[in-house]
Amino acid sequence: MDTTARATAETSQRRGRGGRERILAAAGVLFAAQGINATGMEQIAEEAPVSKRTLYAHFRTKNDLVIAYLQGLALSGATLEGVLTREDIPPRDRIRELFHPSVPDAAPVRGCPFIDAAAEFPDPESAVHSYARGQKLRMVELIVPLVRELGCREPLALAHQLATLADGAASRAMVLDEADYGRHAWAAAKVLLDRALPGMS
Repeated sequence: MDTTARATAETSQRRGRGGRERILAAAGVLFAAQGINATGMEQIAEEAPVSKRTLYAHFRTKNDLVIAYLQGLALSGATLEGVLTREDIPPRDRIRELFHPSVPDAAPVRGCPFIDAAAEFPDPESAVHSYARGQKLRMVELIVPLVRELGCREPLALAHQLATLADGAASRAMVLDEADYGRHAWAAAKVLLDRALPGMS
């Protein structure tokens, strides 16, 4: 494609519909590759591609864009917590899947996006950190009914323990770039489950 044709195509994309979706898709790629704070709004607009006017029409601030990006991840079911809502697999298997990589072939390995976002926005009162905290609390809330269904007498305590192991494993998998690092945390989780849920292995 020559320069003129490319420019015409890009102009058509900028003026076309779907700008919000393109912005979120571009932000997702850039945030995952280089981090949220290292990614500028101008870079996102160029990658989308949309004009900066269109970008700010959809997202008044970068925080608004980051929250929308995180909300999209939460709704996609592709995060660590996503497997917990799958009703097509038994409770025990959902818990075990917490310790398996959600994207087995990802290179490099990515950790939990909510933990990553909270680390980049360390102020507990910030909107991004608050949203990330809400998702981590939701993770525990999703585990509680699963272990209760399996017969645990203290489901909240066990849910916190399992969530801590899963989050820790995801973070270490990212740091070490080792996709199946969760196997170590699953070994510890099975000990907890064996004690709380007789007959489980």
